[in-house]
Amino acid sequence: MKKLILLLILPLVVALYSNAQTATPAPVNANAPVAKWDKMVNDFGDIALGVPKTAEFTLTNAGKEPLIISSAKASCGCTNLKYASEPILPGKTSVVSATYNAAAQGVFTKTVTVITNADPNPVVLQIKGNVLPKQ
Repeated sequence: MKKLILLLILPLVVALYSNAQTATPAPVNANAPVAKWDKMVNDFGDIALGVPKTAEFTLTNAGKEPLIISSAKASCGCTNLKYASEPILPGKTSVVSATYNAAAQGVFTKTVTVITNADPNPVVLQIKGNVLPKQ
């Protein structure tokens, strides 16, 4: 009886497995915008207390349709952001700048989360450094 059940189940498993292997992938838009960043991390190293520092991240649209930054958010209020609100045309670049206020002494790591129409997943940029005491 067990052999009979196995013989009946085996073709079903094989059919399901072969169907999963031959499933058609979702179509990919060959003209879609493609976001290429010049860097993902900016390390300021040692910086002076109370002297703001700005990191610039260059974004290039390597695709064939306009790239749009729909939002960019810093991980805290100590970081001010500037970024283009107009579409980035194919082959063109834009800059996302993050200015850290350096108001607190010590090591810091802050993130900037950027959402574009190039990828459903957000891109996380990072700024870090060490704020030295005033001398």
